[in-house]
Amino acid sequence: MSTPKFAEAMSRLGTETAFEVLARARALEARGREIVHLEIGEPDFDTPGNIRERAKLALDQGYTHYGPSAGLPEARAAVAEYVARTRGITVAPEEVLLVPGGKPIIFFTILALCEPGDEVVFPDPGFPIYESMIRFVGAKPVSLPIREQNEFSVDPADLEKRMTRKTKLVILNSPANPTGGVLTEDHLDRIVRALAKFPDAMILSDEIYSRILYEGEHRSILSYPGMKERCILLDGFSKTYAMTGWRLGYGVANKALITAMARLATNCHSCPPSFVQIAGIEALRGPQRDVDTMVAEFRKRRDVIVEGLNSIPGVSCKRPQGAFCVFPNITATGLSSKALADALLDQAGVAALSGTCFGAGGEGYLRFSYANSVSAIEKALELIRETLPKLKSPKRRKETDKARA
Repeated sequence: MSTPKFAEAMSRLGTETAFEVLARARALEARGREIVHLEIGEPDFDTPGNIRERAKLALDQGYTHYGPSAGLPEARAAVAEYVARTRGITVAPEEVLLVPGGKPIIFFTILALCEPGDEVVFPDPGFPIYESMIRFVGAKPVSLPIREQNEFSVDPADLEKRMTRKTKLVILNSPANPTGGVLTEDHLDRIVRALAKFPDAMILSDEIYSRILYEGEHRSILSYPGMKERCILLDGFSKTYAMTGWRLGYGVANKALITAMARLATNCHSCPPSFVQIAGIEALRGPQRDVDTMVAEFRKRRDVIVEGLNSIPGVSCKRPQGAFCVFPNITATGLSSKALADALLDQAGVAALSGTCFGAGGEGYLRFSYANSVSAIEKALELIRETLPKLKSPKRRKETDKARA
């Protein structure tokens, strides 16, 4: 059978490399290799028991049928109540859209707002699906540098320089993947002032890691006067409640945009599973002890991996303020990000991601997810420490070849 002729837009569609690296790591394990997994951004905790029990009861109660495309009314009300309380704003249930995971909010926002020729400012390095979706719809991606010297936060001056009259959307992510950077109150104050100069630009605020924060309280741009009307909030259950496989996320925006996005949902996935939404209500309104316990354990792991990476020659690592990933600088090794990530997997048995998986701005960095046990992290650190001196950068290889000649 001949290969079908794909639509041109498919050539612009990117991917999420973490799943490709996971597949390579699993293939090595199938051949008998032992691999330490630090590549996937997925909590290694069980979904809290009260949430699982509520889902079982919901199945028995008949929540096994279609629901409204935008979500069950009681689930939309629970999300509205939660967002209103945590962001200090008024939210109506009609301003909430429940979807299977967080990615549909990225996709639907860009589909609903952006056309060819529009510009979208996105963080680089950042979650790769942002740029993928921007390119897919034919809009112009405008890279916003996320720099180590700024503690991996947005420099408001950088943002303002990249905005034009064609800017249709600005994407912000705090706490951020892959860096763990967090927007401070000062940064947000200055970002809001910069955005005031471009009143037609909308803002997608990805706050999926809002509960995984190690210092201070989460700050949202939606909390600023006048910003809620311009913002689309992306949040969900996967990270906070270890519900990655349940596929439940949500967006909050003005009613007109939510109505349009709900129409996209109808055309895409019909509706999120009803029993999962009932479990989501329990997650938001039920006990939060398991979340606190998980975050405390992540904080402990963060300290172990940061201290360990900083003890390895050629590696330096900032201490992230949120999420559960570190983004160490590896430029002193003389190796490219991809070359080092590949070598660590193939030679050390440590699965990590090249910083370039998150954009061109990720060159010179690796991303490690510390969603694994302290013992596994310590083992990975030892393997990296042992393997790194054996790896030759192009410069060192050239020097060795010259000496041999």
